[in-house]
Amino acid sequence: MSTDVNDKAAVEKRLWKEIEDARFGMLGLTNSNQHFQPMTAHAEPETGKIWFFTLKDTDLAKAVEDGANAMFTIQAKDGDFQACIGGHLMQMRDPARIDKYWNAVVAAWYPEGKDDPRLTLLCLDVEDAALWISKGGPVRFAWEVAKANVTGSQPDMGDRANLDLH
Repeated sequence: MSTDVNDKAAVEKRLWKEIEDARFGMLGLTNSNQHFQPMTAHAEPETGKIWFFTLKDTDLAKAVEDGANAMFTIQAKDGDFQACIGGHLMQMRDPARIDKYWNAVVAAWYPEGKDDPRLTLLCLDVEDAALWISKGGPVRFAWEVAKANVTGSQPDMGDRANLDLH
């Protein structure tokens, strides 16, 4: 999928599509010694938020009881898109969203069910993102690496875009 990195609306649309398609990524706090951890994203482009299921007693949930700055990183399955998404992360028990995003996969991780009093959501209020959009897949990658080695130049692997989403 080609995206004009100068078209903010197109880049933003691509970001939300890729979050929805990739579904999984690494979530962590900035200014923290905690490691980023794999999480399943439930994207809401219309609100500018990404939701994650967790339990209240996890280290990450405890760390964001009062809110904290965080980042979520994703990579497209075909490797042609990567993003680092920044924003403010808060713990929020939202029964309507729990119902909305609850499914068999989520249920497997939370055997006490959606009525478990420890179940909560983390909400990333997206503020900005840096995106890397590659061109041409593995054949283009091989060509660009070979060309760079012959010419002494850097490979042209695609474009980078920054989005301010407040």
